[in-house]
Parts: sequence; structure tokens; C-alpha cells
Amino acid sequence: MNPLINRAGSLAQVHDLINVDMLIGDYYDIQPDISHIYQRVNFGTSGHRGCASRGTFNELHILAIAQAIVDVRKQYQVTGPCFIGKDTHALSAPAMQTVLEVFAANGILTIIAENNGFTPTPVISHAIITYNQQHSNALADGIIITPSHNPPQDGGIKYNPTHGGPADTMLTKAIEQRANQLLEQQLAEVKRIALKQALTSGFVHQINYEKAYIDDLNNVIDMQAIADSDLHIGVDPLGGAGSRYWSIIAEQYRLNLNVVNDKIDPTFGFMHLDHDSVIRMDCSSAYAMTGLLKLKDKFDLAFANDTDFDRHGIVTPAGLMNANAYLAAATDYLLRHRPEWSKTIQIGKTVVTSSMIDRVTTSLGYSYQEFPVGFKWYAEGLFSGQLGFACEESAGAAFLRKNGQVWTTDKDGIILCLLAAEMTAKTGKNPQQHYHKLTEKLGTAYYGRIQALATFEEKQKLAKLDAKQLKTEMLAGDPIKHCLTQAPANHAAIGGLKVITENGWFAARPSGTEEAYKIYAESFISEQHLAQLQAEAQTLVSSVIK
Repeated sequence: MNPLINRAGSLAQVHDLINVDMLIGDYYDIQPDISHIYQRVNFGTSGHRGCASRGTFNELHILAIAQAIVDVRKQYQVTGPCFIGKDTHALSAPAMQTVLEVFAANGILTIIAENNGFTPTPVISHAIITYNQQHSNALADGIIITPSHNPPQDGGIKYNPTHGGPADTMLTKAIEQRANQLLEQQLAEVKRIALKQALTSGFVHQINYEKAYIDDLNNVIDMQAIADSDLHIGVDPLGGAGSRYWSIIAEQYRLNLNVVNDKIDPTFGFMHLDHDSVIRMDCSSAYAMTGLLKLKDKFDLAFANDTDFDRHGIVTPAGLMNANAYLAAATDYLLRHRPEWSKTIQIGKTVVTSSMIDRVTTSLGYSYQEFPVGFKWYAEGLFSGQLGFACEESAGAAFLRKNGQVWTTDKDGIILCLLAAEMTAKTGKNPQQHYHKLTEKLGTAYYGRIQALATFEEKQKLAKLDAKQLKTEMLAGDPIKHCLTQAPANHAAIGGLKVITENGWFAARPSGTEEAYKIYAESFISEQHLAQLQAEAQTLVSSVIK
């Protein structure tokens, strides 16, 4: 096969698939070289991720991370149970076993899905919050074992503290530092017992995660409206952790919903290849979503989720909705159709999410708050009810219950899909039609993201950039109004730069995994103006980091 041939959107072939047995063997056999920075524990925006075959996600990493979480829990006096979920990636099951061995040896009660089942990220968040509302003395937290939508060979693990959402920077830094210290000490302080002993120790409890979450859905979504509408809905779970959930939801709430693919396969051999000819369960990618898009005319509405179900992809008869477009339509709909929400409620968005959300929010008399990239920044606002809806451009979002109380503090791809159905059922217009109406009123947004090459040193410069280093007052024909290196909502560093004009903006941030930086840009004039913004942004950034 010629590697230069782009096979984006084509069905995966045998030679694209991982060798699951070899990968799991590497998880146990490969000893990471901790003198190499990339083989140490590194908690990024969404936990530690890596690949066993590359020495970046191995048993030693998880032993160290699990013990580090135990130690950090003790430091913060978290004494309740730990809710643990895993997705369908091949490395998730062995990683969960490792965590259970460490937690049981440390005498910590863990709660996992019955029958060795899979659990979506939002279900763990929902479980933590629900438990803590009923137990104020010994609060619970959680661990989610997932690399999100990453390729099949990857593994990931993230920690959610007692508020139910992703851990903040202070907590993740403490876990990361302690884990690396344990690795340096050759795990001498890690407590561990055999898996069989852990499972019979009394410290591992199995529950039906699905029931509590699905029974509660009617308090966040108008499920009756969807059922009464008899919308014909198609769902592709992309082989993810919530695949069973959709059929249970359809039966329990009497929805006219068909799951078009119920396969669970750690090679993800049923997937269509992403933009770079790689298997990636990205429900916001038209290439990865080729299978569902071929069926779009059979349904009034269709949707999909990524592997841990914290993201959503919305398909109408017009095709896959741009993630930013759907988030804008969802913002508009929620602010109009949640009468019990406080009139002082705010919308949370990241600095790289579409400014169409700004326009929607202010046009309805509400305010928005702009945060750095990472859903962790929203957890407290969602928990307190200050943020009614919080979202990020990568198709992740969550919102409050109908009564204005907290639902989850982590991204919830299930309720975002169901919201699209509620919106269509109650208004007679699907989300794409809603967004078209918004553009007629508020203007058309042209949004894009590109990458530019950068060395490690250049990425470091970008992350620490001072706005005063910019030597220009114009961008793409307009005067620059603002240069931001801190997020307006909380003054936390955005790890890069955002430059704003009257008719557009760009933001540049270093990539966490590649020798590159990302340029996000948006124009309210034209595609040509967007291209000009991107070109001038690249020139501008290069001039200060090269």
C-alpha cells in the first residue's frame, strides 16, 4: 500500500488493525525509560495518555498513577468510594485491573460496572454527583480509563475529584509528580495485591451504572416530547462505552431509534479512516462518520459518540453538523426552552470556540464566560449552577437539569444527542435549520483550524508569550481590539495567544503531542477573509517564536 495515498473515509482494512494480544503483551512487558520525558507520567488536559508499544502507557505507569491517586485522596481527605469506568479500547481492561489491584491493597472501596461492562465518562460524573448529594461526610470521586477518541492502540486514564468533573491543574500536577516519584523509586511504595484477591477482598463492588443514569434522563431532557414526535432516529455508537445505553434508552422511553452498529471490537475494524488515514473514533469528523453519513437519508436525525461518550456528532439530512454550529444552536435553544433556569445563568465557552455563541448569548440578554481550553475549567460553574451550558469546539458540552441543578460536570455526549432530538421534536426544525436561522439574524461564521510546524523550544515560547511582544496594530485589514494571553473568565493562562478584531479573531496554542502549534481562526466576513486571518496569524506567531 502506497503511504502517500490518502484513504480518508474508506473502510478500515486488515492491515490497518492492531494486534490486540501483542498490544496487551506490551502493556505488561515493556518497561518505560523514565529518563525520557515522553515515557514519564504526563497529565495533560485530559489525563495521562499513551501507547503500550511505545512505552508511554504500561503497567508501571498505571501502578504509579493508581498509588499516586490513593496518596492524593488521602492528602485531600477523600474517604468515600471511587467510581471507576472503562471504555472499549484494548488497553482499558488491563489498566482497570491494575487500578483495582492497587486500590484494594490500599483498602479503598471501588465501584465498577457489573459483568465487566463498559461505562461512559458522563455516567461516572453523574454517579459521583448523585452519591455525594446523599452522603455529605465521606465524599466519592472517580477514575475513567479512556484515551477518548484516540486510535485503538492508545490508552488513557483520568481522575475526577468530588465535584464529578475533570481534575484541576493543581490536582493533576500533584498526581503526576507523585506518580513520577514512585517510578523513580522503582514502585517501592506501591501497594498491590493479585486481581483475584482484589475481586474477593470486599473492596470491589459491582453495580448497574446504566439504570441510575438512564432513569434520570427525563430530568435533563424532555424525553416524552421525543417519544410523542415519533422522530425516526439513527445512532452509531462507534463501538464505544455507551453502545448498550442507546438500545436501553430507546426501549425505556419508547423512542423510534435504531442503533445502526452494535459491534464492540477493540480493533475498531468497522470504522472508516479519519482525515489522515488513521482509525480514530472522532464523531466530529466527516471522514470517521462516513458509515452513518451514508445512512443519513433514512432518518429524520442521526447521531454518534466517541469511545467514552463525552462527545457528540449530529447528523441531519443535510449532513454532519459543524461542531461549533451545533453548539450555537444548542445555546439558543436551551436559553429559550429552560424556563426554570435562573435569569442570571451564564454560558461557558473556551477561547477557541466560535464567537457565534457570544452573539447568540448576548442577543438573548444573557452573558458568557470565556475560559482556557479544557473542560476542567467548567466543573465548578456547572456544579454550582452558575453555568447553564458549557461547551468546547471539539464537540464536548454539558448543561444543567431542567430545574437548573447540576447534571454532570464532565462532557456528556448522550444528552447533547438527545437535546438535538428534543429540539427537533418541540420546534419542528432540526439543529441545522435552527443554525441557518441564527446566521440570517447574527451573521455567518467562517471557522477553521490549521497546524504549523514548531520545535519544542518554539512551543515553549508560544505557551509563555506576552502580548506586548506583538509589533502590529492591524490584522487582516482591521485594527486589533484585544490581545489575550489570559482567559477573561478566570485570568488563567490560555497557553498561547488570542488576537481579536471587529470582524474576526485567531488563537494560537502549542500542540501537546506533536511538533506543531494550532491556529484557530474565525471570520464573520468570508472564507477569503478567514484564509487571510490564518496566513497573517502564522506570520505573526512565527515572528515572535522563531
